[in-house]
Amino acid sequence: MPDFTMLVSTEWLAEHLDAPDVRIVDASLHLPDAGRDAKAEYEESHIPGAAFMDLAELTAGASDPGDKLPSIEKFASRMRRLGIGDGNRIVLYDKSDLVSACRAWWMLRYFGHSDVAVLDGGFGKWIAEERPVDFLPMPPKNRHFTPRVNGFSLRTLAQMLENVESSEEQVIDARGADRFSGDAPEPRPGMRAGHIPGSKNLPYKAVLNADGTFKSPGEIKAAFDTIGVDGGKPIVTTCGSGVTASVLAFALERIGAREVALYDGSWAEWGGRADTPIETGA
Repeated sequence: MPDFTMLVSTEWLAEHLDAPDVRIVDASLHLPDAGRDAKAEYEESHIPGAAFMDLAELTAGASDPGDKLPSIEKFASRMRRLGIGDGNRIVLYDKSDLVSACRAWWMLRYFGHSDVAVLDGGFGKWIAEERPVDFLPMPPKNRHFTPRVNGFSLRTLAQMLENVESSEEQVIDARGADRFSGDAPEPRPGMRAGHIPGSKNLPYKAVLNADGTFKSPGEIKAAFDTIGVDGGKPIVTTCGSGVTASVLAFALERIGAREVALYDGSWAEWGGRADTPIETGA
């Protein structure tokens, strides 16, 4: 089987379920209006040995727009409780249309854990292949987690405003085309419609196959090529709240893009203000 990489197959995980250095994590997150409870679904059925990472709780708090990052202390504390720490190889999966495992992947990378992968096809593929599941919660496994913040991978509102003037970094929006153009209303009340001036649109599902697996590196590169993205120049991904932007960031790293960051405030922050410039149309 191939070595541990950023994208692992269900076959690889099945062969490494009992590996002492592999930690499996359900990182499912659903939109508020989806009518689904990620933690309850985990408790009902999950990959054997998996812990549950509550992405809905891993934020800076309700006072901040979007899914802004928690403090370094909060993140490290939550990872220790999950038994995620130094020396682990972490495999993330989800049951979400948002491919939220990529959000967890980006967060772990931001806080300094490099040995982290996403399960290709997630829980859906695992179930379709009739692989084993469990309903028992994982017992506490406290493990030391040493955070080392990678500030380059994050962009702030101030940096994005500067980039509107300089255009030094390519900005790619992972939302649907109708939201990007401003033709569809935003799901959050009071949110303006449109996109960050100068940004380009590639809906996150463009890098996925119909079964939820990732397309090949060649197909992913072709998708970014169609909107004129240069993988050799700095790129910032954005979306509605920083979740599906992580899917594009993951895909870009797969094809070797050298400098990729994520605007965590995304449209929840940008579109929720009255003082940020907006463009509409394709």
